[in-house]
Amino acid sequence: MFVSILIFLAAGLAEIGGGYLIWLWLRESKPFWYGGIGGALLVIYGILPTFQSFPNFGRVYAAYGGVFIVLAVLWGWLVDKKTPDLYDWIGAAVCVLGVAIILWAPRG
Repeated sequence: MFVSILIFLAAGLAEIGGGYLIWLWLRESKPFWYGGIGGALLVIYGILPTFQSFPNFGRVYAAYGGVFIVLAVLWGWLVDKKTPDLYDWIGAAVCVLGVAIILWAPRG
């Protein structure tokens, strides 16, 4: 389970970091290499989830979506210096609960 969590976190950081660098390049006129590194990170993001041990593509990506939301709130707080409010945290907690249901619900 620890390895799965690390893969989710690494994929999330690659996607958010890649998207952020492309955002800076296109929206804030940063140099082209920001976009190049951002694109490379997005490719890495596409590869990382394939290392998950869960056999179902849809479930992995659905669960990853919840992890992404939590990481995006944290990124906004730590990198963009936008303090999350109570509703950001409640929404993120609901997403984590959804991830747990998707991944670990008993199925017959």
